[in-house]
Amino acid sequence: MFAHRRARRAHRRAHRSTRRTVAIAAVATALVLTSCSTPSTGGNAPASSTPGVTDDTVTIGTHTPLTGPAAPGYASVSAGALAYFAYVNDNGGMHGRKINYIVKDDGYNPANTQMVVRELVQDDQVFAIFNGLGTPTHSSVIDFLNDNGVPDLFVSSGSTTWNQPKSYPNLFPFNANYVVEGSALGQYATDELTGQTACFLGQDDDLGGDMRRGAELVLGEGGLAQVEEYPTSNADLTAQVGALKSAGCEVVILAAIPGFVALSLTTAARLDWSPTWITSSVGSDQLVLLDLLGEGGAGLLEGLVSTGYLQSADEDNGWSELFRQINTDYNSDAPFTGAVFNGMSSAYLFTEALYAAGQEPTRESIVEAITSGKLVGNGMFPLSFKKDDYSSFRGVGIAVIRDGLQKFEGTAYRLDGDKVTAVEPEPVPLVGKGIPGL
Repeated sequence: MFAHRRARRAHRRAHRSTRRTVAIAAVATALVLTSCSTPSTGGNAPASSTPGVTDDTVTIGTHTPLTGPAAPGYASVSAGALAYFAYVNDNGGMHGRKINYIVKDDGYNPANTQMVVRELVQDDQVFAIFNGLGTPTHSSVIDFLNDNGVPDLFVSSGSTTWNQPKSYPNLFPFNANYVVEGSALGQYATDELTGQTACFLGQDDDLGGDMRRGAELVLGEGGLAQVEEYPTSNADLTAQVGALKSAGCEVVILAAIPGFVALSLTTAARLDWSPTWITSSVGSDQLVLLDLLGEGGAGLLEGLVSTGYLQSADEDNGWSELFRQINTDYNSDAPFTGAVFNGMSSAYLFTEALYAAGQEPTRESIVEAITSGKLVGNGMFPLSFKKDDYSSFRGVGIAVIRDGLQKFEGTAYRLDGDKVTAVEPEPVPLVGKGIPGL
């Protein structure tokens, strides 16, 4: 996820906290409006026996951290999706049905995730769970959703857990997986930072484990001079960052959410240490990091390298212009961060799948649409879904912050099996109004 404006940064920084509050409040308002009652049928009987589908609505739901340690940056993902769905609904919906999106806060706590997902399935009778956010949180509900036959669509996490077609035939990721991202960062370190001592700092779950595995595909076992992990309950990284400094690390691969990317950078600065930081897409949103770092943040972020599976939120690619307008019209003109762009992109993908599922969508038909291999999304590369491999993106681009601008370098890497290859990006163009079928 990327955002890299420069011209209006000073003005926007002054308003960022206030406008972020507005964005989160908008999500919370939508939550109250949607979750206080069962989905509306508009007075009509269901169009079929499919849960969540009536003559005029399709109801889906999500769990996401509107509060808690992952809220900074991620609370606006669901706000972006809500805004895109509102845009679709104002343009006639999908096959004549409006998309009703129920957003519930789990505070990035798996116990809360289990509670709210059960509410969505058993009380709200959703058609599907869409874009559930977080590796530790969503891992706690995949068996429940699988046992109940609920489509578990486009998880907002890069864990390889989501790619198990035989065991979880209804479970699909949205993000490029962390092995893909880790291998790309390992290859970048090899190609562009040759001879420098590479190390690793990551979250102690699939985010850290998969990223490390990807990096070691390139660097080899033992190719990381020092490996440090932390739990998200730990707000002090002095020991981990101190160990990396003592080991002589010159390049640090980061597998962290934004709050811990910011904490890593500030801890290193306090220890008078400045390696080259290279991070996955989940922790790389520049505007979010600037907000977290505060004064002096721009200097700490200079040179930050990151991966990206979506197109830029600010370069001229069609999608950024459309989504920025949707953000203005339907999201109270909140800061247009990479997280907002990500939420709109995932919502576009759901709408693309719903369109392909046909005039009378069923849970089976939407899964068939995704595994058909015909969905393309709006990423740096077309989607990679197929019947025996649920990987969303096999390739990612590389962005670097230089002189305050976060831009793709033109470098991209693709992972096939254990082989990493440098490739040219294949960005998916915007078609029409950015609504499938229109």
